[in-house]
Amino acid sequence: MANKKARGKRAKTRRKLKKKEGHVTVNEMLKPFAKGAIVQVNIRPEMHRGMPPAIYQGTSGVVKEKQGSNYRVDVRKGKIAKVLIVHGIHLKEHGGKAK
Repeated sequence: MANKKARGKRAKTRRKLKKKEGHVTVNEMLKPFAKGAIVQVNIRPEMHRGMPPAIYQGTSGVVKEKQGSNYRVDVRKGKIAKVLIVHGIHLKEHGGKAK
């Protein structure tokens, strides 16, 4: 069992989770999303609370409901539908309304 490599949540994400924007503002943290809104998962690496797995960076989904301070978002990974629980700071409005 020598040299067993650890694989944490942020493994192999050096470029994907690099900080690109400025500080997180209160308005960005409290921004509401309507039920059925189409959003894009845009991970902010400085905010660890409610961060989805890095494989979902850039995927689009539909907001189903609010769960505490987070949102339940339906996304597709290939042909499989997944449900993510994501804080609003990691979401960006993509425009349009879900069917």
